[in-house]
Amino acid sequence: MAAQISEVIEGAVGAVLSPVITGIASFNRWRLPPRDAPHPMLTGIHAPMTEELTLRDLAVEGRLPPELDGRYVRIGPNAAAADPRTYHFFVGDGMLHGVRIRDGRALWYRNRWIRSKDVAKARGVPAAPGPRHIFDTVNTSVLDHAGAGWALVEAGSTPVRFGEELEDQRYDDFGGTLPGSFTAHPRRDPATGELHALCYEANDPKRIRYNVVNAAGRVRRSVTIPVEHGPLIHDCAITQRYVVILDLPLTLSLGVVMSGHGFPYRWNDSHPARLGLLPREGEAEAIRWLPIDPCFVFHNANAYDLADGRIALDVIAYDRMFAGDNVGPDAQPRGLERWTIDPEAGTVTRRTLDAAPQELPVIDERRTGLPYRYAYALGLPAEMAESLVGEAPLVKHDLDGGSKEVHAFGPGRVAGEFVFVPRRPDAAEDDGWLMGFVTEADGCSTALEVLEARDIAAPPVAAIRLPHRIPPGIHGAWLPTPADVEPSGRSA
Repeated sequence: MAAQISEVIEGAVGAVLSPVITGIASFNRWRLPPRDAPHPMLTGIHAPMTEELTLRDLAVEGRLPPELDGRYVRIGPNAAAADPRTYHFFVGDGMLHGVRIRDGRALWYRNRWIRSKDVAKARGVPAAPGPRHIFDTVNTSVLDHAGAGWALVEAGSTPVRFGEELEDQRYDDFGGTLPGSFTAHPRRDPATGELHALCYEANDPKRIRYNVVNAAGRVRRSVTIPVEHGPLIHDCAITQRYVVILDLPLTLSLGVVMSGHGFPYRWNDSHPARLGLLPREGEAEAIRWLPIDPCFVFHNANAYDLADGRIALDVIAYDRMFAGDNVGPDAQPRGLERWTIDPEAGTVTRRTLDAAPQELPVIDERRTGLPYRYAYALGLPAEMAESLVGEAPLVKHDLDGGSKEVHAFGPGRVAGEFVFVPRRPDAAEDDGWLMGFVTEADGCSTALEVLEARDIAAPPVAAIRLPHRIPPGIHGAWLPTPADVEPSGRSA
């Protein structure tokens, strides 16, 4: 992982600072002292898997819905050869975990590293082909687009396209149409099938890009947006009229870069927090910037236009982020909030929908950019743990009724993000399932659980048992099977 860290830091510094500072950063990285305790993101529940497995005909408790035909795939950091002195969860080598479901059966489980140059060197395997950009560690999210699965990351790499069985991997800049890097969180317009993405790069603190990827997997539009200080922009939101841009005070830090640490972003009190409204087909000059109180947002649930011309934006917000030790998030979120944006008055008002700590909000993605009723989020432990995870429920919000329900996973069990899968393409909102990995209380095994979304408090309708621990990851997705693909992955 040291080479990966070197690429990020030297790229970030080299673009805006002198070669002397680049040399200082490199020198200090190798002078960092050993840790006086095990790294919390490399031990315990986060200890990386060391093997790539293929398990077939998996044990299922309950009944898998026959409508489910596809793969649940999740990605997250899984270091192949980490240096604990500089390791940060956000920059760990990516690993895919996939479960294939069809005809009420769990056909297989596979885990495969994203074959970056560092992973290839550590494991003695060929690196995945295809064009690189600033770096090639991809570890944050997955999606299905243009007939393929894609692994995504922000700040520097091109996406990785992967095949049915996760083996076939290729770095792909959307056929040469992507200018620079991509994002971990594009938003798909359900009307057009296009992906809308706000993209930034760790070596370019003066601009971000708004890219639109069409349904065929080609960038049809790219807008360069001037910024200051290199803000970290993890997520974006769209409405039918606007792209919502959150330019917040977590920015590239010269001090962190020079110290040699692996994640070069810190809280920046001198960076004004603002929210931008970019007309969907407008240029950068058309953005309406509105000042907001300092805060940080990793994830939003959704945004949509209101009938009176205002915009509703639902977010998980933090008062500060990485203000101290930046090994991991250093604050609990304020809960789920609705920000009402008034472009005419130039104001953003905030209302708390649920003050309980929670993260990783998801919706029925067919409602992206549209009025919606239901949001689902993963509860967080009441107290911030060094491992960042712990026993907590899955939460379902009825935003129309102002109520919530919870699914308790049981004592000692730790869940990750759950995603919503509609029962049918034309099913009503909330008519479907919620799906995600749960680490068992024994700490040595995992279940992929399937919940009935309309009865979230009930026991799972099915649980697929895996005889090993899958480390907590970041984001997953349901990738439905195209009509011309058989269960083995061979074309029909």
